Amino acid sequence: MITIIASTSRPGSATLKVAKYYQKRLAEKGTEAGVLSLMDLPPNLLQTDLYGKRSEAFGRILETVNRTDKFIFIIPEYNGSYPGVLKVFIDACDFPESFYEKKAALVGISSGKYGNIRGIDHFTGVCHYFNLHVMALKLHIANIKTELDADGNLFKEDTVKFTDEQMEKFIAF
Repeated sequence: MITIIASTSRPGSATLKVAKYYQKRLAEKGTEAGVLSLMDLPPNLLQTDLYGKRSEAFGRILETVNRTDKFIFIIPEYNGSYPGVLKVFIDACDFPESFYEKKAALVGISSGKYGNIRGIDHFTGVCHYFNLHVMALKLHIANIKTELDADGNLFKEDTVKFTDEQMEKFIAF
């Protein structure tokens, strides 16, 4: 099972649009994937779901995570790294079972010109800590606001080419 994680809790984010684009393109390639938006995390996650406690709302999310074999993380740049909500989400999951010996692809996005290179590097280190196998082909999509059309699709030829290549390699990974 593949789960695409839209790694921000920001309403109306480009991150969720890119996650849904990946979901649609994977379906066109014959591969089903679900989308988990961190907007759907319980609003009081810090109080209810860290340190072994489990709310019913997060329990349902955790079931999805624990059943997943492969993850695609769409990660926006926040202050030169990845969003804090992504770290809190990871910390709230079961350690190490939620991610141990599973596989991941990483996609960095930013409104600036570097496509969250630093954040993807930082998150790769976290993935290695709990033995989540990260596919070598990581994408960095810069100037994300110019990459999406009105329907939320990536449309620039090079970006479509590289995202398709990443998806095809991830299916085989």
